[in-house]
Parts: sequence; structure tokens; C-alpha cells
Amino acid sequence: MTDFGFYFSIGWQHIISLDALDHQLFILALTVLYTLREWKKVLVLVTAFTIGHSITLALSTLNILTIPSQLVEFFIPCTIFITAAANIIKPASTPKGIQLNYFFAMFFGLVHGLGFANALKFMLAKDQSLGRSLLAFNLGLEAGQIAVVIFLLLLAHIFIFYVKVNRRYWIISISAMVLLVSLKMAIERFPS
Repeated sequence: MTDFGFYFSIGWQHIISLDALDHQLFILALTVLYTLREWKKVLVLVTAFTIGHSITLALSTLNILTIPSQLVEFFIPCTIFITAAANIIKPASTPKGIQLNYFFAMFFGLVHGLGFANALKFMLAKDQSLGRSLLAFNLGLEAGQIAVVIFLLLLAHIFIFYVKVNRRYWIISISAMVLLVSLKMAIERFPS
């Protein structure tokens, strides 16, 4: 397998694998506000997340930015908690709510990018191109996120338009579930 294919696969697995619950919960918290008809907005959201993720992943891999991993692992579920809480408090259907969701995606993507940096540093061989490896990883990450988003939007579409679950109820109940799981994760990861 080429280096590009290897890192693309790592990026894909970083989102798709069962070990990626924190990323999946964050994507769920971001996308629960939208329906299939709003797929373009969601695509912008996940791309904003990938951009934020890419920036800190690169800075951390280059040792320009270093934050203790125990602190980063605690901050990740905190970002999920805040996003889910915002969904419950103020829906993103307003222009300010939509802007807030884009901010969450980009800013919290910065936090999530720090979480994988140490593993990526370990995987990079001395003779590999950092730029090419990061590009491949981030393209895999983006592809994985799009696959998760498509699944989530289809699921929401089925529940809202066919099962006839009230949209606001859908948002609040999914966000409450994400909020509780992320709170449990934050407590478990609280720095000692």
C-alpha cells in the first residue's frame, strides 16, 4: 500500500472505527440540527471541522504546539458536551445559531486535531513527507465524516419525515443523549 493510501485509510478509520466514538458523537451533535435537504450546510460544517482538525494536527506533529495529551483527551468530550448543550438551549435554525454551529465545528476541530497528533507522530517514518501524509490523512478523515453524515442525515430523514417524530423533539432527545455520554466521557477523562 502506498504511503498516501495508508494515511488515507488511517484518516478514514479515525472516524469510522468503533474506537472513534468521540468524533462520531461530535459529528452527531453538529448534524442533528439538520435534515437531508440541508446537506450543503452540513458539508460546510464537516469541512470546517476538518480544517480545524488539520491545523492543530499539523502544528502538533511539527512540535510547534504541544498540550499534554491527558488535558486534550479531557477537552474533547467537553467540546461534545458544549455542542450538545447548545443544541438544546438554542436551535441552529436562526442565522446566529447557524454561525455558532460553524464556530463550534472549526474551533472544536482544533481541539480534536490535538487528540490524534501523538499517534500520527509515532506512525510517520523519518523519510516520509509530512505534507503528503497529512493531506492523505485529512482526505480520509473528510471522506469518513461524509459517510457518517450521510448515514445520520438519512436516519434523521426517516425518523422526521416517515416515522413523524417532531423535529425539535428529535434534536433535543439526540442532543440530550450525546450530552450524557460526553459528560460520562469527560468525568472518566478528568485530569488527575
